[in-house]
Amino acid sequence: MNEFLDQCRNAIGAAHVLTEAADTAGYLTDWRRRFTGRALAVVKPASTEEVAAIVRLCNQFRVPIVPQGGNTGLVLGSVPDTSGNAIVLSLNRLNKVRAVDTINNTMTVESGCILEQMQNVAAEAGRLFPLSLAAEGSCTIGGNLATNAGGTAVLRYGNMRELCLGLEVVTAQGEVWSGLRGLRKDNTGYDLRDLFIGAEGTLGIITAAVLKLFPQPKAQLTALAAMRTPDDALALLNLAQARCGATLTAFELMSDFCLQLVAKHFPQMRLPFADPHAQYVLLELSDNESEDHANAALEAVIADALEQDVIQDAVVASSIAQSKSLWNLREHIPLAQAEEGKNIKHDISVPISRIGDFIRKTDIALQQTFPGCRLVTFGHLGDGNLHYNVSPPEQGSDDEFIARQDAVNLVVHDSVDSFGGSISAEHGLGALKREEVRRYKSAVEMALMESVKNALDPLGIMNPGKVI
Repeated sequence: MNEFLDQCRNAIGAAHVLTEAADTAGYLTDWRRRFTGRALAVVKPASTEEVAAIVRLCNQFRVPIVPQGGNTGLVLGSVPDTSGNAIVLSLNRLNKVRAVDTINNTMTVESGCILEQMQNVAAEAGRLFPLSLAAEGSCTIGGNLATNAGGTAVLRYGNMRELCLGLEVVTAQGEVWSGLRGLRKDNTGYDLRDLFIGAEGTLGIITAAVLKLFPQPKAQLTALAAMRTPDDALALLNLAQARCGATLTAFELMSDFCLQLVAKHFPQMRLPFADPHAQYVLLELSDNESEDHANAALEAVIADALEQDVIQDAVVASSIAQSKSLWNLREHIPLAQAEEGKNIKHDISVPISRIGDFIRKTDIALQQTFPGCRLVTFGHLGDGNLHYNVSPPEQGSDDEFIARQDAVNLVVHDSVDSFGGSISAEHGLGALKREEVRRYKSAVEMALMESVKNALDPLGIMNPGKVI
């Protein structure tokens, strides 16, 4: 492989082809630090043309490619296996904002741009880029597109498929498809854009995208409501949508145990209620009319919910600081769970109307099979996506419980399937769920996916071992 690496160095510069262990280590371990792979090299091109040149070399020498953005994924989709045959193709040097068009309400950015920076670029132009998730300070637009990221504002703005108008992609053969058209209507054949979004780098490498922008809301209001059951949360969702319509931006469910963990490991964060409640909902309105209009709508929702005994208490943030405090409770749940110890994560979706039944049925099934396990249930109730996580019994062994992960997954995922849901809502399949998904997809569906993969990547060099 010396000739291959030499040609890579000639193509993009020797300084950007990393082979020393000290230089490559950070690219080989997954976000949760549970798996470390090996790579022939970490290659860091700085332009679409350089990406294409590297892919052509990989074709010539039959070298597998693992595309990588911020490496914040949770399903082993952006790290190589242990064979050491692949290169990691890091896209973090492709970090330019190519254009902002405030009339068309779009921005064209390269795939290595950090999500938080794109939010700031949009804000500086008087616009909103609404994708928001916990890793936004380090995840990249390319990774967001490759996994069809969702986040907290899907309820109003949709996931990355809905936020993207056009793509630039380097194909598995090293050709460049320039589809950076900022069009909201283009009915001229197969939708190649949606084919590459969510494909986790297995069909081609996204190098740039045209993203939708929106007007900055005139008011954003946050409230935390307390209730007895997930069914009450669904009733509140129905009330909020009826009263607020499209201004309802976020609707996040959190169980009491989630917030107990936050309070235990981050004692500076306090719940604004004197007494605990079984469930909580964090909701946010983004109003383009006025703060008074938003306040009136939110107050009406809370008043109706209290009168109908849907909720037991509620607090509305009266300042940006208070709003951040409420959101911090939500965002610190994964951090608190990590502090508590090892856990088994699930990123699932079921039809919104069936979430209450799903939680009840699956909680019982898990307690019967794994007595004492603790359910850390939270997520984006407004779009049917739950992070339905399972922690070991309080006095149990983390390692012994994690050793039973496959059995835990079987209970959860079989339940998800019985409710017509998906075992991956927003994290993707990666290597972690690659085999398991075959249990839940039909032979026809898998054959269609394999046909697409074989047609676009006949050599099988694009992120092998991931998705299918």
